[in-house]
Amino acid sequence: MPDDVPAAQATAPAQRLVRQRGPRTQPPRPSRSSARGHLTAALAAAAPALGAYAAVRLIGLAVFAAAASGAGKSAFHLLAERWDSVWYQRIAENGYGHTAVLPNGGVHPDLAFFPLLPALERGVAELTPLSLAGAGLLVAWVAALFAAWGIFAVGARLYGRRTGVVLAALWGVYPTAFVQSMAYTETLFTAFAAWALYAVLTRRWIVAGTLCVLAGLTRPSAAALIAALAITAAVALVREYRAGRTDGLVRRNARMLIGTALAPLGWLAYVVFVAVRQGSPFAYFDVQAQWGNSIDGGVALASFILGLPLPAALGLCAALAGLGWVVFLCVRQRQPLPVLAYCVAVVVISLIGSGYFGSRPRLMMPAFPLLLPPAVALLRLRTTARTVTVVAVLAVASAAYGAWTLLGSGPP
Repeated sequence: MPDDVPAAQATAPAQRLVRQRGPRTQPPRPSRSSARGHLTAALAAAAPALGAYAAVRLIGLAVFAAAASGAGKSAFHLLAERWDSVWYQRIAENGYGHTAVLPNGGVHPDLAFFPLLPALERGVAELTPLSLAGAGLLVAWVAALFAAWGIFAVGARLYGRRTGVVLAALWGVYPTAFVQSMAYTETLFTAFAAWALYAVLTRRWIVAGTLCVLAGLTRPSAAALIAALAITAAVALVREYRAGRTDGLVRRNARMLIGTALAPLGWLAYVVFVAVRQGSPFAYFDVQAQWGNSIDGGVALASFILGLPLPAALGLCAALAGLGWVVFLCVRQRQPLPVLAYCVAVVVISLIGSGYFGSRPRLMMPAFPLLLPPAVALLRLRTTARTVTVVAVLAVASAAYGAWTLLGSGPP
C-alpha cells in the first residue's frame, strides 16, 4: 500500500488501467505463510482507517442509544427489528413466499429482497446463540468494517494512505450513515463494491467478477458495479484495437473477459429465480414495480419537486445542483474509469427510479467515490487537528440526524 504521494503520481497507475499489457509470466503461487504475512501487513496499514471509521460510528451509536433510552425505546429493536430488517429475517426463517397486502389493495411480495443477507443471517443464527435479528446486526457491522477497509484501500491506492483514512471516516459520517449500523444490505453491498473496484485497479479481474456476483445477490444496485466493469473492459479492448494490437487480443485479455463475464451472473441468477418461481420472464421487474421501484427516467423525482412548496423546491434543486457539482469534481479529479463509472451509475440509478424520494440519499450511500474530492480537500487543511475537528463535527451532526430519524418515521 503506497504512502502519501502527490495525486498526479498516485493516480497515474490507475489511469493506465485500460492500457493492456502484453503476455507476462505468472508469478509463483504464494505460500500460506506469505499470504498471511501480506494480509497482516494490509490490515496493519488499514488500522488507522478502521479505527477512524469505528470511532465515528461509535459516536453515532452512543448518541442514538442515549436518545432511544430517553424516549423509552429499545435501540436494538430500532436497529434490527423494523422496516426492511423484518423482511430479511422473515426470508431467513421461512424462505420466500410472504406477500403483504396494503390497505389500498396493493401488494408487496418479499421477492423484492435479494437473498444473500437472509442466507448469511440464517447461517450465523444457526452457528451462534444469536437470534436472526442479532445475526443481521452482526453481519451488517462486520460488513461495515470490510467496507471501510475496501474504501480505504481504493483511496490509498489513488491518493495516498492519509486520503484513504479520511475517505473511510467520511463514509462513516455520511448523512444517512446510521443505516450502516442497521441490519440492512448497504454495508454488505458496499464492501463487495469497494473491493471489486480495488481488484480492477490492481488488475485482478476474476476476483472483481466474483465479488460482483456476490454484490448481485445482495442488492439490485449491483447493476452499477456490473456496468463499471463492462465499460472499463470495453474501453480497454477498443484502445488496444485502435492501437493495432489485434493479434492475440482475446488471449492477452482472457482474465479481464472472464471477470467481466462473471460479473452479472449473481444478479441474473436472482432475476431468473424470480421468473421461474412466478412463471413469467419479467416477473422480477413486475415485483419491483409493485413496490414502486420502476425506472421512470426521473419523472417521479420531477413530480415530487413540482409538488413541493416553492422554498422547499428551490432548496431541493440546490441540493441536486450540489450533487451535480460533486460529480463534476470527481470527473475533474480524473478518477480512474471503473471508479468514476461506478460512482456515476449509482447516482443515476438512485435518481431515475420511481421510488420514495426520501430513500434516495440512502441508495446513493454506496457511491463512496463522491467523497474523494472532499477527502482530498480536508487534507489541505494546515494541521491534522483541524481535519480531525471537522470530521468530529460531522460525526456529531450525522449522529444527531440518525437519532432523530430512527426515533421518528424511520430510515428514508
